[in-house]
Amino acid sequence: MNATQGRLVGAALHCYPVRWRRRHGDEAADLAALLISDGTPAASIAWSYLLGAAREWLAPPPGQSLSAVTAALLAAACLLGFSAALIAETVPARAAGTTHPATAPARQKIAPVP
Repeated sequence: MNATQGRLVGAALHCYPVRWRRRHGDEAADLAALLISDGTPAASIAWSYLLGAAREWLAPPPGQSLSAVTAALLAAACLLGFSAALIAETVPARAAGTTHPATAPARQKIAPVP
């Protein structure tokens, strides 16, 4: 594994939580080195490690129930959705596909015939 590949894989491994890195970090680095020596692209390994790090961050810590984590994620999603709705309301709406000009021409008034 060359220096660039090592930095790429190392950066991906650094995305894992500290408790995971303490337990599995050396083994994961060794496995990456073996895979790279067998011809697996370092970017593919790094991408796999990044996805694993995301899963690890979203998994509940030992001793915490899944329902607490689910509730926290649901609350975060609701807050983000509410914020997006507020931002969307401040932007003026535009109708798509209309052929009418933005302002209609003034109509001429016709005087009634006596």
